[in-house]
Amino acid sequence: NSDPNPLVVAVPRLGRIANFDDCDPIAQEPGVSLIFVEPGDRLPPEARLVLIPGSKSTIGDLEDFRKNGWDKDLADHHERGGFVMGLCGGYQMLGRRVLDPGGIESDTREAEGLSLLDIETVMAADKTVRESRAETLDGQALEGYEIHLGRSDGPDCGRPLCRIDGRPDGATSPEGRVFGTYLHGIFANDGFRRTFLARLGHKATGHSYRASVETALDEIADHLERMVDCDRLLSIAGQR
Repeated sequence: NSDPNPLVVAVPRLGRIANFDDCDPIAQEPGVSLIFVEPGDRLPPEARLVLIPGSKSTIGDLEDFRKNGWDKDLADHHERGGFVMGLCGGYQMLGRRVLDPGGIESDTREAEGLSLLDIETVMAADKTVRESRAETLDGQALEGYEIHLGRSDGPDCGRPLCRIDGRPDGATSPEGRVFGTYLHGIFANDGFRRTFLARLGHKATGHSYRASVETALDEIADHLERMVDCDRLLSIAGQR
């Protein structure tokens, strides 16, 4: 990032990380420096936001989170006034406990969470997989998708981050610096991303992630047309 004083976002690289492209819209935002923190490294103290991504095994990654010492780093970050965001499995990790009575993810039936959100998660056999229409609490439209096991409940769910199909989703801590949601792709929504980053002190630039994706796809299509006889390929496909 060419900005001399970028807003730093730290992402712990979980061993079972899932849907890490949730970070792409933030990484491409001008004036933001997104840092993937490797196992064994410390969470950077200059980070304004620690973003915990999705996980293929919440309890397993929660255990490794502690082994790396990231739980202490995160507590220090929060104590300094930093912001924390958990997406899907990362959201579950931020609660008080994660329960897996049926052994769906592992042989561990219960794990202590990071306790930055007053919620508990119980794993269940039925998996939610769907594209979702959502909105912020002030009515701003959102698009994304859900792909997760488990249900999270607790006092902080009384301050949801958004509504998915009219139902509350996610949680916010009482002081308003820790957030969680099951909605993947939430940062690809330009309006939400700008509003969220503005709370962290970032100055909006007008950058459109969705427009940048469309531009990239158009460039790939143009390059393909120059290098490949697409009409011939379509003709062959038609003959078959």
